[in-house]
Amino acid sequence: MTHPTRALVDLSAIRDNVRLLAEAAGRPVMAMVKADAYGHGAVPVARAALDAGATWLGVAFADEALALRAAGITAPLLAGVCPPGADLVAAIKAEVDLGVGSIRLVREAADAAVAAGRPARVHLKADTGMSRGGQTVQGWPALVEAALKAEAEGSVRIIGIWSHMACSDEPEHPSVAGQTAAFAEMVRYAENAGVRPELRHLANSSAALHLPDTRWDLVRPGIAIYGLNPAPALPDPGLRPAMTVTSTVTVAKRVPKGSGVSYGHQYTTERETTVALVPAGYADGVPRAGSGILEVLAAGARRRIAGRVCMDQFVLDVGDDAVAEGDEVVLFGPGDRGEATATDWAEAVGTVSYEIVTRLGGRVPRVHTG
Repeated sequence: MTHPTRALVDLSAIRDNVRLLAEAAGRPVMAMVKADAYGHGAVPVARAALDAGATWLGVAFADEALALRAAGITAPLLAGVCPPGADLVAAIKAEVDLGVGSIRLVREAADAAVAAGRPARVHLKADTGMSRGGQTVQGWPALVEAALKAEAEGSVRIIGIWSHMACSDEPEHPSVAGQTAAFAEMVRYAENAGVRPELRHLANSSAALHLPDTRWDLVRPGIAIYGLNPAPALPDPGLRPAMTVTSTVTVAKRVPKGSGVSYGHQYTTERETTVALVPAGYADGVPRAGSGILEVLAAGARRRIAGRVCMDQFVLDVGDDAVAEGDEVVLFGPGDRGEATATDWAEAVGTVSYEIVTRLGGRVPRVHTG
């Protein structure tokens, strides 16, 4: 039996967004398809992005990269997060590039390369001011030296130098200029030391759209590929959301005035009314924090969730409007029919659209169109 809630993913929107980003940036695109393509389905999205002209794919972990390889995807592919002790041999054999930001990881990649029988392709990660992955300016010379030594020994090939922006959605934030300058200096140091990278990359979605000085040799858009504006405070660049989440009314019934609704009776009906039960809950990605806050499209209008979101379902109060069991409910989508968008949901519960789409539960089928 098919789950009554499903996520419709428009691959034509993915392709259009990739083309828009490539044109806006004037650079090749590394399409980020980590976390199952931000909840959209990694393999179909990766193929759509490549069809639209993306030249690289990016993921977080090697296992994500190997799943793409197993699906027959042969495009250049970067796994940016390599935890200590990870099995890198299979990734190296599959020609998956590795993001390397520590001397320890250089050594692990070199050792794995010996076992794999071919050099590890690595991108040296610079911490330009985000204090997350990579080496700071102070630790950069030692990382570069270790990588060059491994390259001279034949166990490593240095393919790229990269970093990540912390505040690219705020172009005037002082960290933007600081990170941009730091990256240029760290690239300069590495090249003067003898590194000959094929790629230097820094720009994420918002930087690709709004920060020309960060674009270097390619851009790495993530959320923008899925049609969600990475900088809601800035002008909408014309992206189209690719995901629409729908469900179905399973119960519609009249209840009297004063009826408590859902756990804790945080909502009580003010008059005799019709309530509609929707089989989607926090196990499916509807935030419990959205209880009494989030709006969905049902019975021809936007409706606020009545009472607490449960694990598997939530309730709507539709008043005297006509609603029947089996009617469609649109949780969020591109907004074409007046439904909420993922960005609307994110703003309502104090998070980002990235979390709304990636937290969609595994039991919700992804249905790809376009």
